[in-house]
Amino acid sequence: MSTFVTTSHGADFFGEDRHLTKSLASLADYARGCLAADERDQLVQLLTAQEMAEVGTEQSIPAAVAGRLADQLGRIARNHYLRSKRLAEAAALLAAAAGRAAADGEPWQWRIETSP
Repeated sequence: MSTFVTTSHGADFFGEDRHLTKSLASLADYARGCLAADERDQLVQLLTAQEMAEVGTEQSIPAAVAGRLADQLGRIARNHYLRSKRLAEAAALLAAAAGRAAADGEPWQWRIETSP
């Protein structure tokens, strides 16, 4: 059974994206290396907390925070040290979803789910 995060404002037909929690934790490692220490804490905490969260846990990220996270995730996605195309794509999808939430002035929703 895999655990993943479903985010709002995504690119699929239902306006959602799904990311494995293990992928998000790996992305947090790149955030530590790509972003300045004074700006990365909130993003790293968000990405790593999902791996420990229980199924059914939901989190709402305010639009203003989503805008900052969109910028940070976009910089990670474009960083030349991020060699994994899968992780770069995940960072780009997260950045786009966070940006849409911020532009709409809506909270960015995260939900923990499992798949068989």
